[in-house]
Amino acid sequence: MTSKKPLAGRKIAALAVDGFEYSELTEPKRILEEAGATVEVIAPGSASQIKGWKGGDWADAVKVDCALEKAHASDYEALLLPGGVMNPDQLRTKPAAVALVRAFGEAGKPIAAICHGPWTLIDAEQVKGRTVTSWPSIRKDLENAGAHWEDYEVVRDGNLITSRKPDDIPAFSRALIALLAA
Repeated sequence: MTSKKPLAGRKIAALAVDGFEYSELTEPKRILEEAGATVEVIAPGSASQIKGWKGGDWADAVKVDCALEKAHASDYEALLLPGGVMNPDQLRTKPAAVALVRAFGEAGKPIAAICHGPWTLIDAEQVKGRTVTSWPSIRKDLENAGAHWEDYEVVRDGNLITSRKPDDIPAFSRALIALLAA
């Protein structure tokens, strides 16, 4: 007897570039896929893969499923924004990335951002008046953008889920699964 997977048939976008924190993309992706979701990695340009960052050095590459320029929020039910310092710092300078994040927010679709991932939320104007968490070094950036920052492993404010670091990945992933399964 098989049990129904709570996210069967759900499609989730994961937006990243070279330098994403390896575990913050690969672990939530694995957990979401085990729950039945399809997770598509979206990256700018024509790269067929992007390289992660782990422990101060380059990690393995992850396959890119869709070019950012062809991605539409309407094709997905949720957005995953992994951290790493390099990844969101690059994404927030790309108008197409900021526009995609904003489109998810404006559509009221779930957005889950971990570690430095909320940096991109600032540029997409999705944190003002919201309660969030993040890696501590971007706390002031979030507060200056109008967010209320808290130090918890997971903070959920409506359809926005944020977490602080790789140790929070299990709780972060459970929160997104619960939101999508509700």
